[in-house]
Amino acid sequence: MLAGLESLWWPEQTPNEHMNADPEEVSQGWEPLPDEKLPRPTYFPAGLAMGVTFFFWGFITSWVILAVGAALFIASLAGWITEIRRERRES
Repeated sequence: MLAGLESLWWPEQTPNEHMNADPEEVSQGWEPLPDEKLPRPTYFPAGLAMGVTFFFWGFITSWVILAVGAALFIASLAGWITEIRRERRES
């Protein structure tokens, strides 16, 4: 019964296997990745979301949680903007 489902869990080719392949060797349906620099991963969007959540949660519960949410929001926004400006300066 599970014999037909194993291809769903273990595909024959993962998306990263063809990164360095020639365009002629790329499997049907796949496209080679473009040669462009991708931004580094960051935690600032998650911090921004948590700041907004704590900020609005603070409206319901207490001013301490509201202040923590506001501080987290401001710190995450400043860090994210700083990182974006640094990446643009480097490129």
